[in-house]
Amino acid sequence: MQRLIKNIFSRVFLFGLAIFIQLFALALVIWKFSSYFVLFYSICAVASLIAVLVILNGRSNPAYKLAWVVPILVFPIFGGLFYLMFGGSKSSKRNKRKMFVIGQKMDDTLTQDKMVLSQLCLYDPKAANQARYIYRYSSCPVYCWTTAEYLTPGEKKFTQLLEELKKAKRYIFLEYFIIEEGVMWNAVLDILVEKVRQGVDVRVIYDDVGCLMKLPYGYDQKLERLGIKCCIFNPFKPVLSIRLNNRDHRKIAVIDGHTAFTGGVNLADEYINAYERFGHWKDASIMVKGDAAWSFVVMFLSLWEFLREDNEDYDQFRPWTEHTHNFTSDGYVQPFTDSPFDDEALGESVYLNLINQAERYVYINTPYLVLDNEMQTALRLAAKRGVDIRIVTPHIPDKWYVHSVTHSNYEILLETGVRIYEYTPGFIHSKTFVVDDQFAIVGTINLDYRSLFLHFECGVWLYKSSCVLEVKEDFLQTLQLCQSITWEDCRQVKWFNRVLRSILRMFAPLM
Repeated sequence: MQRLIKNIFSRVFLFGLAIFIQLFALALVIWKFSSYFVLFYSICAVASLIAVLVILNGRSNPAYKLAWVVPILVFPIFGGLFYLMFGGSKSSKRNKRKMFVIGQKMDDTLTQDKMVLSQLCLYDPKAANQARYIYRYSSCPVYCWTTAEYLTPGEKKFTQLLEELKKAKRYIFLEYFIIEEGVMWNAVLDILVEKVRQGVDVRVIYDDVGCLMKLPYGYDQKLERLGIKCCIFNPFKPVLSIRLNNRDHRKIAVIDGHTAFTGGVNLADEYINAYERFGHWKDASIMVKGDAAWSFVVMFLSLWEFLREDNEDYDQFRPWTEHTHNFTSDGYVQPFTDSPFDDEALGESVYLNLINQAERYVYINTPYLVLDNEMQTALRLAAKRGVDIRIVTPHIPDKWYVHSVTHSNYEILLETGVRIYEYTPGFIHSKTFVVDDQFAIVGTINLDYRSLFLHFECGVWLYKSSCVLEVKEDFLQTLQLCQSITWEDCRQVKWFNRVLRSILRMFAPLM
């Protein structure tokens, strides 16, 4: 009974009830206006036509357009009105203007070392072109005086993170999609509190929707009382709005400007298998030490400035001189960030560049395989020209409907020679690409529409780094725990499951 009462008075239930009431009111208005059907239908038809024209002439992904056009055509009475109210923009013009100004500041702070890019161009012009593209559209340069360490599973990242946090002298910046009280976060929090006592500047950003069921309401104020500065990204409000789609899916930890972490691991216990949710949780992260960590500092500060509307002096957070000489070169390392507030699908384009230029193999770990036409075509064409394409997805899903859409993509990929495997011990949350023993990406970007078009994301592009072969070796070891999916397996799926998958796939861009 106490649990029931707690759930009834929870923020999720109360806010969900408020949104339901708004939907009910909208339906009631439509029903009331039905007595003036001819006039009302004409208004809705015009609204739907305007909505379709706006969608078709927009710059969004074609599949995302289709996912809106279909319900508008099927439900003309309210489809167009619904889109005009909630689907017309990824964010407000004010937010875009704010982010543009901060982006200009980021451009001025992160400058490309021309010698590094010139050396890369002489070494491999194709790799230099990829690095140049990432720099142009994320403001994040490519570095060579950086070491990188691949960390898998999540337990390894956890151990390393605690070790590095304890060394902090000046500042600790943490930005995570999910934070949840438990073994992992409590251990981190104990260190943060101790560091605050030592005079270290500690700041935390967490996503409100990501933490909606994880943290109590007002948790940011609790952290502030402990001396930890805290911002909540896009606070969840009981108002119907498409802006709830824009989430901060990045996972960033930065210590003193010389050490940084990113990858799939959030600060919650399932990521380190402290408790079991979907079988064994397989995840991956990367730690960079050296010049490249500076890009993560600026990424964090740019979002912090956006949320707090402060005017930060980024230069005061540059690493001390004694740290800049401690790291050797280990290939080329390029952190990057992707924003939903621009019209550049950077994350997808970086993946496409790797697939399209692959000569021998592309090995992919992804928790979701919800593909648009561009990604599907690139994978199929690469397989057709003889590239060994292998993809590992979860066997135990965290979201049944997304897993169903993932399955719906198997058949069309398998028939062209793409090989697909499922991680039988449980759920694989790693987001990694490795290509031809030369390139790799470790980051937060899933192969789904939300990651590629609606979320703030980040990753690390690697070329000729020792980390590349570590990512490859981990992938090959993971295959030993996977079951291979065959074309015959797909053909044996029951007809009603195939119908359900087809329906869900149509609305995949809205999931």
